[in-house]
Amino acid sequence: MASQGKFFDVLACLLLGFLGFLSFPAEAAIKRYQFDIQVKNVSRLCHAKPIVTVNGRFPGPTIYAREGDRVIVNVTNHVQYNLSIHWHGLKQYRNGWADGPAYVTQCPIQTGSSYTYGFNITGQRGTLWWHAHILWLRATVYGAIVIMPKQGTLFPFPQPNREFEILLGEWWNADVEEIEKQGNRMGLPPNSSDAHTINGKPGPLFPCSEKHTFAIQVEQGKTYLLRIINAALNDELFFAIAGHNLTVVEVDAVYTKPFTTQAILIAPGQTTNVLLKANQVAGRYFMAARPFMDAPIPVDGKTATGILQYKGVPNTVLPSLPQLPSPNDTLSALSYDKKLKSLNTPQFPANVPLNVDRHLFYTIGLGKDSCPSCINGTRLVASLNNITFQMPQTGLLQAHYFNMTGVFRADFPDKPPTPFNYTGAPLTVNLGTSTGTRLSKIAFNSTIELVLQDTNLLVVESHPFHLHGYNFFVVGTGIGNFDPKKDPAKFNLVDPMERNTVGVPTGGWTAIRFRADNPGVWFMHCHLELHTGWGLKTAFVVEDGPGSDQTVLPPPKDLPPC
Repeated sequence: MASQGKFFDVLACLLLGFLGFLSFPAEAAIKRYQFDIQVKNVSRLCHAKPIVTVNGRFPGPTIYAREGDRVIVNVTNHVQYNLSIHWHGLKQYRNGWADGPAYVTQCPIQTGSSYTYGFNITGQRGTLWWHAHILWLRATVYGAIVIMPKQGTLFPFPQPNREFEILLGEWWNADVEEIEKQGNRMGLPPNSSDAHTINGKPGPLFPCSEKHTFAIQVEQGKTYLLRIINAALNDELFFAIAGHNLTVVEVDAVYTKPFTTQAILIAPGQTTNVLLKANQVAGRYFMAARPFMDAPIPVDGKTATGILQYKGVPNTVLPSLPQLPSPNDTLSALSYDKKLKSLNTPQFPANVPLNVDRHLFYTIGLGKDSCPSCINGTRLVASLNNITFQMPQTGLLQAHYFNMTGVFRADFPDKPPTPFNYTGAPLTVNLGTSTGTRLSKIAFNSTIELVLQDTNLLVVESHPFHLHGYNFFVVGTGIGNFDPKKDPAKFNLVDPMERNTVGVPTGGWTAIRFRADNPGVWFMHCHLELHTGWGLKTAFVVEDGPGSDQTVLPPPKDLPPC
């Protein structure tokens, strides 16, 4: 009888466990992926070349998950380059080891080695993306991350009939790494890309590209959710679909107050979700992407196209092109960004820090350093507060966690060493910068306000800045010099846009706020790959909190060696 009672106890435990599994499938889900980094020959624009890919795909595979899931991605490196993968926009609470920027939170995965990224998706849902985070390898090593709401939770906007992912990128006919090296040797910007792409395809306006055209089929009367990602290395892009309005409902995996627009503006690193209603005359319509650049700087100005085709319409019907804003249309860009506001509902509140513990003011500048072997005897560099960041040879997070000395200094200045008229006449002399691996130490749970100020050192230019490990609120933006006495009175502290990557306007400033509640070392950098390589970057060391659940987790056993 005792053994029979024991049997029923075990059965009851099993049954309870099974019922618990049935009740909470979304909470317990683990999503596993294998990423094999491998070279594949790809042909575009009448040119074939080997490119670095994930699983032989360009763009790479999409990570699908739900809010609350755990994601485990084993990355095996089969190519000649050491590399790492960044999960752009995922907060990685206490878990910087899975963030991915090389020499910041890990050393890169060496050829022939593997590393497993494991992370929880907590309190986030929407569109994010992943990409290589070393050299210029993200030109071809990138893909989407689609996080669905928890089971049984609806979108806070009309439910779409179907979804499509649209990844905007750039293509070079030559080897991207060789182009970057050549630019570094000359001390000048490398050649612009040869085409923009939509899901890796430039579209029929380019030679040899009829078969390299992305197309989606829609049905009259249905609504579609487009998850748009700017994976381009160096170009902010306008995107539109001929004859159709787009309703913006989310940016950087944060819901927005919906608004309708003919075109969106999306900077490298940013994501935008839009609703599209198939309510036009059945036909074929071009979707198109081309750069926004309102500074005198050369870019690849060519337009990538894809096709939106109504069901039943033959391929012989010629598509019409959308009316995109002019490439230098500053007013369209500023007007678009002004419309972005957080949804700010009880379910999705905008928890903007109202009191600020620490004010930071960072100037963004270009400069020239001596380089006897370069073409003009100088090399172009970039800086924050006149400091050109020097990458270490050891992961900064490791150095912080293990109290290693000599890897970085935690003395990055809160403001520039010498105030000046930041956006006045162009400054073309005394353009040297100081170089160092200097970080800013931040107290746990303190509230930070950071003003990013563009300058006319050499030339003013728009800069999209990305902060790892956090979202932040964009409380203010303006043209000219930030005025600390007058401008804060105009800040939006009610429903500012919350995001992870923000554009600093050409010749202007942007103010962001965030609460430093995620301990670790978190990279902050311009998401124009050119400027990142020139040193337009730094990192925050956020100290541990007092609680056991407010400290950096121990490193995984397979963390790549340096």
